[in-house]
Amino acid sequence: MSAPDLDFDQVYRESPVIPWVIGEPQPLLVALEAAGEFRGDVLDVGCGPGDNAIFLAGRGYHVTGVDGSPTAIERAKAKTDEVEFVIADATRLDGFEDSFDTVLDSALYHCLDDDEQRAYVAALHRACRSGATVHVFCQAEQLAGMPGPRVISAENLRSTFADGWRITRLQRASYTTSMTEQLLAQIHPDAVGKVPLDERGRFLMPVWQLTAVRD
Repeated sequence: MSAPDLDFDQVYRESPVIPWVIGEPQPLLVALEAAGEFRGDVLDVGCGPGDNAIFLAGRGYHVTGVDGSPTAIERAKAKTDEVEFVIADATRLDGFEDSFDTVLDSALYHCLDDDEQRAYVAALHRACRSGATVHVFCQAEQLAGMPGPRVISAENLRSTFADGWRITRLQRASYTTSMTEQLLAQIHPDAVGKVPLDERGRFLMPVWQLTAVRD
């Protein structure tokens, strides 16, 4: 599977299991928020059906969620009216100039090709205020031949966020997915017993956790 080639709206319409949709906020996000790393006006870019954005709104932030999938945005809007959910192209973010103090990218960056990544980071720079913080979770390694998005290197992130940003964190972390051990046994049996799982038996995808501050 090559993420840049996916029709994400079709995925949201037709897939019974979507790996990055776990029915609750991403634990990495919950930990960041608890550590005080969110503030002000927040953008959840690539928000999907809205679980992360809704969590942040519940913690008192003014949150905007954007996604290119109309189906995902429709599902998100059905859950709450406390978040502004908008269909938008993440590589442009038209109409959001100088709007945000914190940005969450929970598994969007690795869905873009090189040119799209550069356009996306430039769009984030326009959408963020000076001193704003961006948090990115993106796939760092492919384990046991698991299908999934492209693997991102640390060098890729350093290069893309070189101009107009100051990287304050670039470390490995584990990203919770909806891929349970039982599901893996059905669709990718060679991975069973070879990949990390959380206490509920969900595959933990190895990711880069990047934090960057806008100049």
